[in-house]
Amino acid sequence: MTGFYPATRLRRTRSTTWSRALHRETLLTPADLIWPLFVNEGNGLEDPIGSLPGVSRWSVDRIAERAREAVALGIPVVALFPNTPVELRTDNGSEALNPDNLMCRAIKAIKQACGDDLGVLTDVALDPYTSHGQDGLIDDRGYVGNDDTVAVLVAQSLNQAAAGADIIAPSDMMDGRIGAIREALEGNGHANVQIMSYAAKYASAFYGPFRDAVGSRGLLKGDKKTYQMDPANAEEALREVELDLAEGADSVMVKPGLPYLDIVRRVKDAFEVPVFAYQVSGEYAMIEHAAAAGAGERDALVLETLLAFKRAGCSGVLTYHAAHAARLLGA
Repeated sequence: MTGFYPATRLRRTRSTTWSRALHRETLLTPADLIWPLFVNEGNGLEDPIGSLPGVSRWSVDRIAERAREAVALGIPVVALFPNTPVELRTDNGSEALNPDNLMCRAIKAIKQACGDDLGVLTDVALDPYTSHGQDGLIDDRGYVGNDDTVAVLVAQSLNQAAAGADIIAPSDMMDGRIGAIREALEGNGHANVQIMSYAAKYASAFYGPFRDAVGSRGLLKGDKKTYQMDPANAEEALREVELDLAEGADSVMVKPGLPYLDIVRRVKDAFEVPVFAYQVSGEYAMIEHAAAAGAGERDALVLETLLAFKRAGCSGVLTYHAAHAARLLGA
């Protein structure tokens, strides 16, 4: 039992900067951050994304600059997302299997620049490659077929692993894909390539700016509610996580982030495994627009939201604020 006022004054430990630092329960460092980067065709290119203020697409020759920046800031991993040219997008997403596609060239450029000083996480899903914007193959009924899609995702994963990816991150939400990918990695000399599963990815309204960034918003036909999770469900998220861990995932992700901190906490408590959250494009844009409107101080908003992820139980956070936050934390 704790004491009572005035013997106990909880404000004592908050009274000075040094004391607040000494008693801080949650620590946020650059090592907790994963920096998502968008890759574009071209040379010497920085292409700003209008709906993501301060975020750009980078050509392959300039993606290495961002990678070296990440290393200098203490960020351990970058996550890559390609903006595939429209003329290379097909109904079956075949460009995902091209060993010379944007993703594979970007992986190689980063590994050549940084070697083992920086991890490379790669998105596995077909939406950046399909002409219809869905994450999988559409059957004759207009339904995103599961097993046919998984076969392509396995080949996509092997393509990325061969290019040098360190972490394969399936974001498609097809059933059984983690087990199939793990088996293929093990059988093809990639036993040490990690899988970070988008285990609880919700059919969210917060993805709009991301779809602009990878060029799929205008192409998307229908929605993704037959495979991404219903925002009303929590128990289902635990079942998804349990299955993905059983199939060989090394870590799991909850996406989006702030609206689903309850899911992060429940997953961490239930499984005690590395849990990551993706602070998605809509969350990032809200902070940027709020700061621009004078509704809050940008640096404080960025750090407070990232601390919320850590406090909820995250091992790390994918965030477009990664470089800015790392600078703040290193100041």
